[in-house]
Amino acid sequence: MKLWVSLVARLVLGGVMLVAGALKVSDPETAAQAVRAYEILPLGLADPVGWGLPFLEIAIGLLLILGFGVRHTAAAAGAFMVVFIAAVASAWARGLAIDCGCFGGGGRVDPGETKYLEEILRDVGLLLLAIWLCFRPSSRFALESDPNTTTGDTAP
Repeated sequence: MKLWVSLVARLVLGGVMLVAGALKVSDPETAAQAVRAYEILPLGLADPVGWGLPFLEIAIGLLLILGFGVRHTAAAAGAFMVVFIAAVASAWARGLAIDCGCFGGGGRVDPGETKYLEEILRDVGLLLLAIWLCFRPSSRFALESDPNTTTGDTAP
């Protein structure tokens, strides 16, 4: 049963990362604008982060979906989720009115259009999937099995 749960976790987390990156990769300026809107990084760093982030998200998503290096890739995805949660919480606490830019777009919005709680809850859910995969990386239909775990699915 745990192998099937890990498969679902892998596909959901990987799918979200892949879609998020794919939606941003074709418009790097908008992705950079989304990072700048958080007002956390200096401008000289915000733009490269905005341009590079979609490629990292795509890579992590593909690796998770394929089931290659799951433990390490899930840890990277989990680190992303922690950063995303902190960034959204920071924007919310500072009274910024921005779209998270998680799935393209991003930047300033009307104060009534923010969805900070939903964004944080979504990312917490994804973080939980990443944590699961760090401890249970073996799953069905993965290209690579984890040599540190058994491949049998005998547990209920």
